[in-house]
Amino acid sequence: MQQLFPSSTVDFLKTDSSQPYLEAVQTKRPLIHCITNSVVENFTANMLLAIGASPAMVTAEEEVANFVNIADGLLINIGTVTATTAKSMLLAAKTANIAKKPWVLDPVAVGAALPFRTNLAKQLLTLQPTVIRCNASEILILDQKPSNGKGTDSQDSLASAILSADAVAKAFNSCVVVTGEIDYITDGTTRFYVTGGTPALTRVTGTGCGLSALVAAFIASHQNHLSAAATACALMAKASENSLTDRGLGTFAVSLIDNLSQPLFN
Repeated sequence: MQQLFPSSTVDFLKTDSSQPYLEAVQTKRPLIHCITNSVVENFTANMLLAIGASPAMVTAEEEVANFVNIADGLLINIGTVTATTAKSMLLAAKTANIAKKPWVLDPVAVGAALPFRTNLAKQLLTLQPTVIRCNASEILILDQKPSNGKGTDSQDSLASAILSADAVAKAFNSCVVVTGEIDYITDGTTRFYVTGGTPALTRVTGTGCGLSALVAAFIASHQNHLSAAATACALMAKASENSLTDRGLGTFAVSLIDNLSQPLFN
């Protein structure tokens, strides 16, 4: 780990600080406004409900500004973006910025082959998301570095993305969560990593998108956004490990919802 990360990086699972953040979510029951990938809306909503948060999928341009002001937090996931939803995303992010509501950007599949979504992600970055939740290839693109991403799949290593994660966090005054076999969480100065989880997470649609929603719920419930985001990663890792069965991926997906609803940090 010391060779992979900067020397100051801390194993978040050894800090024993997860429980207060989970309790904060369960006490506040934050309303999370999700403008997200249409493929995963139902799964995302159920993940939020499982941890005690309340989801809402409001996408109409005529409503998003009003709803951001009502909500406790916002998720913008550009996975299935269209010209219409892009306008809603920009308006929602601008409103969150003005209202000082915490929000998460999930820049799904950005890269040179997809200039529309990549330009949109760069516009959204200027609105200073509280957290950017991405994979290694996506953070390299946001840092304007060469990337080998292939659609939604990262082809780049975490080691190649660490400097970019720190740089983007500092440049946009955000926290960056780079997920993979090991999750790296940074604000450019303080850094955590989270180990664990299971490869099954990459074989079920929506787990990464759902994690972005969990991050939104945690940062909406606690002012320490970096540790809150790390807690969401730790929760997902533990829940996924507890969800493995010999019955296949369908059972795993349902079991993941079950385990997210359990007091995993007691």
